[in-house]
Amino acid sequence: MKIHIIGGSGSGKSFLAEALSKEYGIPHYDLDELQWDQQAAAYGTKRDPQERQRLLEQILKQPDWIVEGVYYAWCQQCFADADWIYLLSVPRYQYRYRIIRRFVRRKLGIEKGKKESLQSVVNLLEWADRYQEENMVEIRAILAQYSDKIIEKGYRSEKT
Repeated sequence: MKIHIIGGSGSGKSFLAEALSKEYGIPHYDLDELQWDQQAAAYGTKRDPQERQRLLEQILKQPDWIVEGVYYAWCQQCFADADWIYLLSVPRYQYRYRIIRRFVRRKLGIEKGKKESLQSVVNLLEWADRYQEENMVEIRAILAQYSDKIIEKGYRSEKT
Protein backbone atom coordinates (compact mmCIF):
# COMPACT_ATOMS: atom_id res chain seq x y z
CA MET A 1 0.00 0.00 0.00
CA LYS A 2 1.28 3.47 -0.92
CA ILE A 3 -0.17 6.49 0.86
CA HIS A 4 0.58 10.19 0.41
CA ILE A 5 -0.59 12.61 3.11
CA ILE A 6 -0.57 16.31 2.27
CA GLY A 7 -1.70 19.33 4.23
CA GLY A 8 -0.46 22.47 5.89
CA SER A 9 1.51 22.74 9.10
CA GLY A 10 -0.55 21.66 12.08
CA SER A 11 -3.10 19.79 9.97
CA GLY A 12 -2.34 16.41 11.55
CA LYS A 13 -0.15 14.84 8.85
CA SER A 14 2.43 13.34 11.20
CA PHE A 15 -0.23 12.06 13.59
CA LEU A 16 -2.14 10.37 10.76
CA ALA A 17 1.05 8.97 9.20
CA GLU A 18 2.11 7.41 12.49
CA ALA A 19 -1.35 5.95 13.11
CA LEU A 20 -1.56 4.43 9.61
CA SER A 21 2.01 3.18 9.85
CA LYS A 22 1.21 1.32 13.07
CA GLU A 23 -2.13 0.03 11.79
CA TYR A 24 -0.80 -1.34 8.50
CA GLY A 25 2.83 -2.01 9.40
CA ILE A 26 4.05 0.31 6.65
CA PRO A 27 7.09 2.59 7.02
CA HIS A 28 6.36 6.31 6.93
CA TYR A 29 8.56 9.17 5.83
CA ASP A 30 8.39 12.86 6.65
CA LEU A 31 9.16 14.84 3.50
CA ASP A 32 10.75 17.53 5.71
CA GLU A 33 13.61 15.06 6.17
CA LEU A 34 14.18 15.19 2.41
CA GLN A 35 13.64 18.96 2.02
CA TRP A 36 15.82 20.21 4.88
CA ASP A 37 19.48 19.52 5.56
CA GLN A 38 19.43 18.34 9.18
CA GLN A 39 23.25 18.29 9.26
CA ALA A 40 23.59 21.99 8.35
CA ALA A 41 24.81 24.39 11.01
CA ALA A 42 21.93 26.82 10.40
CA TYR A 43 18.25 26.02 10.94
CA GLY A 44 16.27 26.15 7.70
CA THR A 45 18.99 25.09 5.26
CA LYS A 46 17.52 23.27 2.27
CA ARG A 47 18.96 20.03 0.97
CA ASP A 48 20.40 19.97 -2.56
CA PRO A 49 17.43 19.29 -4.94
CA GLN A 50 19.26 16.45 -6.72
CA GLU A 51 19.99 14.72 -3.40
CA ARG A 52 16.38 15.26 -2.33
CA GLN A 53 15.13 13.69 -5.56
CA ARG A 54 17.46 10.70 -5.16
CA LEU A 55 16.15 10.10 -1.62
CA LEU A 56 12.54 10.40 -2.78
CA GLU A 57 13.12 7.89 -5.60
CA GLN A 58 14.54 5.40 -3.08
CA ILE A 59 11.34 5.65 -1.02
CA LEU A 60 9.05 5.35 -4.04
CA LYS A 61 10.79 2.15 -5.18
CA GLN A 62 9.66 0.37 -2.03
CA PRO A 63 6.54 -1.82 -2.25
CA ASP A 64 4.81 -0.01 0.64
CA TRP A 65 5.22 3.51 1.98
CA ILE A 66 3.53 6.44 3.62
CA VAL A 67 4.91 9.89 2.85
CA GLU A 68 3.68 13.04 4.49
CA GLY A 69 4.42 16.70 4.03
CA VAL A 70 3.36 20.09 2.77
CA TYR A 71 5.23 19.72 -0.52
CA TYR A 72 3.64 19.25 -3.90
CA ALA A 73 5.83 20.84 -6.60
CA TRP A 74 8.52 18.16 -6.37
CA CYS A 75 6.16 15.34 -5.31
CA GLN A 76 4.27 14.73 -8.55
CA GLN A 77 5.49 11.13 -8.77
CA CYS A 78 4.28 10.49 -5.20
CA PHE A 79 0.75 11.48 -6.20
CA ALA A 80 0.85 9.31 -9.32
CA ASP A 81 2.22 6.27 -7.47
CA ALA A 82 0.02 6.54 -4.37
CA ASP A 83 -2.92 4.20 -3.87
CA TRP A 84 -4.49 6.77 -1.55
CA ILE A 85 -3.94 10.50 -1.10
CA TYR A 86 -5.08 12.05 2.16
CA LEU A 87 -5.73 15.77 1.78
CA LEU A 88 -5.86 17.45 5.19
CA SER A 89 -7.29 20.90 5.72
CA VAL A 90 -8.28 22.14 9.17
CA PRO A 91 -9.57 25.50 10.42
CA ARG A 92 -7.10 28.31 11.04
CA TYR A 93 -7.61 28.32 14.82
CA GLN A 94 -6.85 24.60 14.94
CA TYR A 95 -3.60 24.55 12.94
CA ARG A 96 -2.36 27.69 14.73
CA TYR A 97 -3.05 26.13 18.11
CA ARG A 98 -1.24 22.93 17.10
CA ILE A 99 1.81 24.83 15.79
CA ILE A 100 2.12 26.85 19.00
CA ARG A 101 1.53 23.79 21.22
CA ARG A 102 4.19 21.84 19.32
CA PHE A 103 6.69 24.70 19.75
CA VAL A 104 6.04 24.91 23.52
CA ARG A 105 6.28 21.12 23.92
CA ARG A 106 9.61 21.10 22.08
CA LYS A 107 11.00 23.95 24.17
CA LEU A 108 9.98 22.12 27.35
CA GLY A 109 11.63 18.91 26.10
CA ILE A 110 8.32 17.02 26.06
CA GLU A 111 8.49 16.46 22.32
CA LYS A 112 11.44 15.92 19.99
CA GLY A 113 11.79 18.19 17.00
CA LYS A 114 13.56 20.93 15.18
CA LYS A 115 15.38 23.72 16.98
CA GLU A 116 12.88 26.49 16.35
CA SER A 117 13.08 30.04 17.64
CA LEU A 118 10.14 32.20 18.58
CA GLN A 119 10.66 34.16 15.35
CA SER A 120 10.67 30.98 13.27
CA VAL A 121 7.31 30.00 14.81
CA VAL A 122 5.86 33.44 14.04
CA ASN A 123 7.12 33.01 10.46
CA LEU A 124 5.61 29.52 10.33
CA LEU A 125 2.20 30.82 11.46
CA GLU A 126 2.26 33.44 8.69
CA TRP A 127 3.43 30.84 6.17
CA ALA A 128 0.68 28.41 7.26
CA ASP A 129 -1.97 31.07 6.65
CA ARG A 130 -0.65 31.69 3.13
CA TYR A 131 -0.42 27.95 2.48
CA GLN A 132 -4.08 27.43 3.38
CA GLU A 133 -5.28 30.45 1.40
CA GLU A 134 -3.08 30.11 -1.69
CA ASN A 135 -1.22 26.81 -1.98
CA MET A 136 -4.23 24.63 -1.16
CA VAL A 137 -5.98 26.03 -4.23
CA GLU A 138 -3.05 24.96 -6.40
CA ILE A 139 -2.80 21.58 -4.64
CA ARG A 140 -6.49 20.87 -5.24
CA ALA A 141 -6.02 21.67 -8.93
CA ILE A 142 -3.03 19.30 -9.18
CA LEU A 143 -4.89 16.55 -7.32
CA ALA A 144 -8.05 16.86 -9.43
CA GLN A 145 -6.70 14.20 -11.79
CA TYR A 146 -6.48 11.79 -8.84
CA SER A 147 -9.99 12.37 -7.49
CA ASP A 148 -10.68 8.62 -7.38
CA LYS A 149 -7.99 8.09 -4.73
CA ILE A 150 -8.36 11.21 -2.57
CA ILE A 151 -9.56 11.00 1.00
CA GLU A 152 -10.26 14.49 2.30
CA LYS A 153 -10.19 15.20 6.01
CA GLY A 154 -10.96 18.46 7.76
CA TYR A 155 -12.52 21.63 6.44
CA ARG A 156 -12.11 23.32 3.10
CA SER A 157 -11.52 26.84 4.37
CA GLU A 158 -11.50 28.95 7.48
CA LYS A 159 -11.44 32.74 7.31
CA THR A 160 -11.05 33.52 11.03
